[in-house]
Amino acid sequence: MNTTPAIAARSRAITKSFGDGNSRIQVLHGVDLDAYESEILMLLGPSGCGKTTLISILAGTLTPDSGEVNVFGEDLHLMKKSAITRFRAKQIGFIFQQFNLIPTITCEENVCVPLLIQGYSMSKALPFARKSLEQVGLGEHMRKRSNQLSGGQQQRVAIARALVHNPRLIICDEPTAALDAENGKMVMELFRELMRQPGRCAIVVTHDHRILPYSDRIATMNDGRILESVPTSQFDFDHHS
Repeated sequence: MNTTPAIAARSRAITKSFGDGNSRIQVLHGVDLDAYESEILMLLGPSGCGKTTLISILAGTLTPDSGEVNVFGEDLHLMKKSAITRFRAKQIGFIFQQFNLIPTITCEENVCVPLLIQGYSMSKALPFARKSLEQVGLGEHMRKRSNQLSGGQQQRVAIARALVHNPRLIICDEPTAALDAENGKMVMELFRELMRQPGRCAIVVTHDHRILPYSDRIATMNDGRILESVPTSQFDFDHHS
């Protein structure tokens, strides 16, 4: 019996450059990477090594120069931009370092945004937003503005926003970098619990070694290449400390 998890996102021979002529810089050099369903895969590496570029390509917000990208059976590199936008709106959620919340509206209105993009009315989106905020333990704060909350609470709002439309792939770019140790731990414990739902996958770019134990697998990058991708239990924490 095959117990290998299904592949959620796959890249093959991905290259990406920026700039023109003599100023052109190649950021990714033939990257191969698999991310599996029901796992948290963390990408670790120095600034400028291509991590954010890679996850942007996997999320369909950047187009590779060459190579193949498949997310839940869809070949993004073959799709038109409009089709990628529709796919991303339904299947992909984003969590950022700086939360990217709108400070002048309430938490529940912030969480509604992905649904409004899909064409939901506010009245239809609000019940889903409230349920998502309750999932992350913020039910009593849903009518507060985001700037009335702590950093840890704001990141939980951002997680609720990323998950409100029930995406299958969650892309996180430094989700704990703006948080202290206690709030970072709280956010990752919550995230780990939410990722236990079947059919989901999270890819997390991080410099924060404190959160590496919350991953299932760790891929290290440098100079636009994947150096290794191993289960967290086999990762050499001493070497990378």
